[in-house]
Amino acid sequence: MKVRRRAARDWSPGFAAGLLLSAASALAAAGPATAGVLHLDAGACQIGFTLDATLHKVEGLFKLQGGTITFDPATGEASGRVVITAASGETHNDKRDRKMHEKVLESSLFPEIVFVPERIEGTYLPAGDSEVRIRGAMEIHGARHEVVIAARIHQENGRLSGTAGLTIPYVAWGMEDPSVFMFRVAKEVLVSLDLAGTVDAAATAGAAVAGE
Repeated sequence: MKVRRRAARDWSPGFAAGLLLSAASALAAAGPATAGVLHLDAGACQIGFTLDATLHKVEGLFKLQGGTITFDPATGEASGRVVITAASGETHNDKRDRKMHEKVLESSLFPEIVFVPERIEGTYLPAGDSEVRIRGAMEIHGARHEVVIAARIHQENGRLSGTAGLTIPYVAWGMEDPSVFMFRVAKEVLVSLDLAGTVDAAATAGAAVAGE
């Protein structure tokens, strides 16, 4: 009976209220979680693409115009814009590049390729190596398509580097198939990204973000 009475006193309303007040004070002292902000370095990033073709592969590059991604490590929510200049794409073959811009991308009508991040999944570490998936929308050739970009990144002292990639089914997305009678190309293009930039500090260290 003494044990039961002591337990009742321990968990009295006054004691429980004290615990809640202590927890609230600790949370207030810690402050809200701070979003991380990635600023991509356009000059240091490289965007490559590979297209399988008859007897060989077509390879080329695009130039990044700029990009910023804001993300919450605790929830995985993300926002921002990553912009690629469509007319910057080149394969070092003038005839092929002219066809790519005039017939496939129609770069004069759709001058930008934009990625809009919406969510980051995986385990983000503010120091060291991380593997994440970035879900979002790609705006290209006048249409918007949901995509997932797989990325491996390394972060140290506010600097970020890494690689990422995705496959774009450009024909299924409404762009012209540049194949001709004797020269056939794949209907999907593989895009690879070498990333570099700076990251504003995020308050949550080593958080497993939403989606895991």
